[in-house]
Amino acid sequence: MRYLVLSDIHANLEALAAVLKVTEGDYDSVVCLGDVVGYGADPNAVTNWVRENCAAVIRGNHDKACCGLEEPVLFNPMAKRAVEWTYDQLTEENRQYLRELPKGPREVDRFLMVHGAVTDEDEYLLDMQDAVRQFDHMMGRLVFFGHTHVQGGFFLRSVNGASPTHAEHPPSAIEVRPGDSLLVNPGSVGQPRDHVPDAAYALYDTEKAEVEYRRQPYDVERAQEKIRKAGLPVPLAERLAVGR
Repeated sequence: MRYLVLSDIHANLEALAAVLKVTEGDYDSVVCLGDVVGYGADPNAVTNWVRENCAAVIRGNHDKACCGLEEPVLFNPMAKRAVEWTYDQLTEENRQYLRELPKGPREVDRFLMVHGAVTDEDEYLLDMQDAVRQFDHMMGRLVFFGHTHVQGGFFLRSVNGASPTHAEHPPSAIEVRPGDSLLVNPGSVGQPRDHVPDAAYALYDTEKAEVEYRRQPYDVERAQEKIRKAGLPVPLAERLAVGR
């Protein structure tokens, strides 16, 4: 089985479309780690696609806020404005879909899906200190997480004397071996924050026991144009060009 692993699409239809075009015929199933909406200008189109095509989806913090499930009290002013705009744009059917999304962890085919962390769906795993606290709750498991918008991860190999490692500059592929504890972040499809503007995602091949990191250029200018035209904060458009 080959899984297309998506996270943090953030209503960026151009980025999603580019990923789907280049991966067509290359996967058997799609999973999404949350934050379907927020920031971008196409919340309904992206939500509709996720509803129709993803075998498993969990909620992100923007999904909760944009459907009215939670107040965006911890959001910065730009993110809060995007939440308010997105709520008004979403159809009631799509709002209800987002309200009903389950929280992580969710198990699929012997791997776990979380948005932020195994222990807290809203926690950011930014460094090794954050990651180490997760390993006791996931020993010997493959966990896909998002939320940080940074492709990479944290790995605890099962060999004797191993210590956790951080993939700050992720290799092209990660081997999944029995007993390994792997926290794998596919990166953000719609708003990368690792200084690379290309859409980020991953492919997981269960037969090869391998996770492949991928990046895909997309029509950033078109996505920016839509954000500006929608009246969303201009920095939300500008950041797409620099991957921040």
